[in-house]
Amino acid sequence: MDLVLIILLLVVLALACGLGLFFASKIIYPHTFSYEQTRQWDVEAGKINEKEFDSWSREEILIPSPYGYNLYGQYFPLPGSKKTAIIAHGITYTIYGSVKYMKLFRNRGFNVLLYDHRNHGRSGGKNTTFGYYEKEDLKSVVDWALNRLGPGGKVGTHGESMGAAIVLQHAAIDPRLSFVVADCPFSTLEGQLTYRLGVEYHLPPFPMLNLADFFCWLQTGMKIKEVSPISAVRQFSTPLLLAHGKDDDYIPPAMSQALYDAKTNGLRQLYLAPNAKHAEAFWKNPVEYDQKVGEFLTQIGLN
Repeated sequence: MDLVLIILLLVVLALACGLGLFFASKIIYPHTFSYEQTRQWDVEAGKINEKEFDSWSREEILIPSPYGYNLYGQYFPLPGSKKTAIIAHGITYTIYGSVKYMKLFRNRGFNVLLYDHRNHGRSGGKNTTFGYYEKEDLKSVVDWALNRLGPGGKVGTHGESMGAAIVLQHAAIDPRLSFVVADCPFSTLEGQLTYRLGVEYHLPPFPMLNLADFFCWLQTGMKIKEVSPISAVRQFSTPLLLAHGKDDDYIPPAMSQALYDAKTNGLRQLYLAPNAKHAEAFWKNPVEYDQKVGEFLTQIGLN
C-alpha cells in the first residue's frame, strides 16, 4: 500500500512538473509572427497605408543589446528635428504593430524609431521576459537615439501591451526620458498570468504559477514577481500618459487604473477609451486618442 501511495505521489509530482514546464514555455517562448505576416495583416486591416509608409525616409539600424545580440530597428528622421519617439510593439508581433502610432508623433515634429524586442521580428535573443531583460535593451535604444540627436535632444517612449509594460519598467532605470505613453499595460506579470490562467485554463495560480516561475527562472534567470510595472511607476517622475480600452478583456483596464494610482511623483494622465478591447484604444478612437496625446505633449512642452 505504501509503495502504491509513493508511486501515485510521484506520478502527481511528474504531472505537476510537466504542466509547470508547459506553462513556463508558453510564457518565455511565445509563438511569434513573421515580418511578412504582420505587415500583410495590418495593411489588410487598414492600419498601414503602404504607399504613405513606404514613401517615408528611413534607415535600417542594428543596436547592440547588453546581452550579446542585435536589436533590429527602423529610424524615420524628420529634417532638423531634435526630438524622437521610440515605439515598442506588443507580444508576438514586430515593428509593423507600431506603425499605426507613428503619425501621432510625426505630425508633431518627432523623428520616430521602431524596433523589435528580443526574440521577436529581426532582433536576436532566445526568449521573452516581459521587461526583465527588455528594459535594458530599450535603454540601449535610447542611447542610440540620444547620440543621434546630439546635445539638447529629447526622447520619449510609447509602448503597447507588453511593450507598454516594458517602457514603464525602463523608465524606472532611465531618467533621461522626456515622457512615457503606455497603452494597455499589465500592472504585474504575476497578476496578469494569474488572470489568464483563470480565464483560459480555469486554474488557480497555485501550484501552476509557482512551478512555471521555477522553470522560467531555470531557463532565463527571470523571476515572475520581479516583472512589476507598478513597482516601476513608483520610482520615476517622468511624465506618464496611460491609455486603455474600457472593454479590454485580455489585460483588464483596472491594471492601468492601478498604475495611475501608484504614480505619485510627476505628471500622470489616464485615458480610458470607449468601445475598445485589447490594443484598440487608438484604433477605435483615433481622433480622441490623438487629442489626448497632443494635450499631454503640449503640457510638457513638446507638442
